[in-house]
Amino acid sequence: MATENPQVVTETEEHVHEESHYHPKLSFIRKYVFSMDHKTIAKQFLITGIFWGVIGGLMSMVFRLKLGFPDDSFPFLQSILGSWAPEGDLKPEFYNALITIHGTVLVFFVLTAGLSGTFANLLIPLQVGARDMASPFLNMMSYWFFFLASVVMFSSLFLPQGPASPGWTVYPPQSALPQASPGSGAGMTYWLVSMALFIFSALLGGLNYIVTILNMRTKGMSMARLPLTIWAFLVTAILGVLSFPVLLSASVLLIFDRGMGTSFFLSDIYIAGEALRTSTGEILSGGSPILFQHLFWFLGHPEVYIIILPAMGIVSEVLAVNARKPIFGYRAMVGSLLAIGFLSFVVWAHHMFVTGMNPFIGSVFMLLTLIIAVPSAIKVFNWVTTLWKGNIRLTPAMLFSIGFVSTFIAGGLTGLFLGNPAIDIQLHDTYFIVAHFHIVMALSAIFGMFAGIYHWFPKMFGRMMNKNLGYLHFFLTIVCAYGVFWPMHYIGMAGVPRRYFEFSNFQAFGGFADLNQFITVAAIIGFTAQFLFIINFFYSIFHGRKATMNPWKSVTIEWTTPIKTGHGNWPGEIPEVHRWAYDYSKNGDSENDFIPQTTPVSADEIEPEH
Repeated sequence: MATENPQVVTETEEHVHEESHYHPKLSFIRKYVFSMDHKTIAKQFLITGIFWGVIGGLMSMVFRLKLGFPDDSFPFLQSILGSWAPEGDLKPEFYNALITIHGTVLVFFVLTAGLSGTFANLLIPLQVGARDMASPFLNMMSYWFFFLASVVMFSSLFLPQGPASPGWTVYPPQSALPQASPGSGAGMTYWLVSMALFIFSALLGGLNYIVTILNMRTKGMSMARLPLTIWAFLVTAILGVLSFPVLLSASVLLIFDRGMGTSFFLSDIYIAGEALRTSTGEILSGGSPILFQHLFWFLGHPEVYIIILPAMGIVSEVLAVNARKPIFGYRAMVGSLLAIGFLSFVVWAHHMFVTGMNPFIGSVFMLLTLIIAVPSAIKVFNWVTTLWKGNIRLTPAMLFSIGFVSTFIAGGLTGLFLGNPAIDIQLHDTYFIVAHFHIVMALSAIFGMFAGIYHWFPKMFGRMMNKNLGYLHFFLTIVCAYGVFWPMHYIGMAGVPRRYFEFSNFQAFGGFADLNQFITVAAIIGFTAQFLFIINFFYSIFHGRKATMNPWKSVTIEWTTPIKTGHGNWPGEIPEVHRWAYDYSKNGDSENDFIPQTTPVSADEIEPEH
């Protein structure tokens, strides 16, 4: 409904919208299970991602216990893990399996689905002014392919020989030879099938996001008036559509090597002194495991930005809303998103400096890696400048957004070390890598995801989350996060290698036993703190304080929909957009310091240059 004040919706209009607007009344199964409503699909992605976050976190707690207290046994582990932890002592091969599945589910099933799957689905139609995605059916299928991928991956945990164990990067030859280790058998096959299903989900979702943004914007919503969240989702979707098929091709070739006698990634392999031969009796040769690394990281590095770009968009929105200021440098922010998207495709080999790369090629990738820091630095500068002299409201979402800026700066600075081949060769496969990777990607992305949940929870469920529990959740999380990963930089510089089962037999690393215990205790406290969020989230869905229509006084058009938003989003006509997405602090009224995008530009007013 196009009115001068689109936030005013009568109870009669809301009732008509909820009961009969565009869609007939649906059964419970059609409405909540096999739903084609983008808002319900967003909730499905989010709740599935929360489930996997708990599973991945529990796995990290188990192997952190072993690293922090290598000489102790924990009998309760035997009751949970059975033969994988006899008498409460974790077996080495299952340690590798935990590392593999922990990394896989956090990178793909939590951070990718929890950010793109949730917030792209929730916000794209609402913020561009569309009834739904371009193809609601394909959108529904994207979730169910993701769910099937989750089921297959979860099922691998119950295989007799355990799940995949070559690490989340699944490098051959360990991943290509079923006989290489217990986790290289059926568990590895389940991993490959799960990832194929996940990639189908990502492609269906990504194509839907791109088409919806480009073709289904409401009247007046030009590309220059899009919120930065939508720009971030657009670039993320393009990255996914271009890069995920490369991982799919690598997985298919790996399946061929595993079961069809090919040698794409295998060459001159000897097992117990006997050469591995083809079905015709010839020695298997001609392949290269380095080829798999190239294919994996051609997806793997854009995947870093597939995860972090949505968080950047969310943080940009939350910072502007709660600083009560226009985002600083809108065009520079859009330009930096596009630059990051492009450069993410030409830096993949900085993960491979230790593979015997030609030094000249290494210097090229070093230069490109350092260049990609420039658009990232532009974004950091603009976030800090947006906060500068703002009328800041420290909501839980705002705290997590500021925490995101902090962790992104800290992790980005350590990335400068690893972008230099001479230094990376010394630090590669040490805990320095673990610290950098988790701070810049995992923590930053999770902080962005929490910021988005706290901010758009009223739009998802019509209720408010408990603010005090949100504050406690934030402070416990950020203190424990730095307590876990900051010390890892120091033990990494001392040469402590990652993916080792224990260090008590190494005299050189024995001096870090106390620090490892500290890291483990901080990890346990930080993981426990996440249950504050889970309790707050699910309790607030049913019993939280009822939200008003626009609780944060935001200008973007998702807040013009009714509190109980049916399938179709707006009753009557979709509002027309007249201005950009960041008109804050314009009229000098601290109580009414925002102008919604749907408010026409007056005759004596000029739309701001941005």
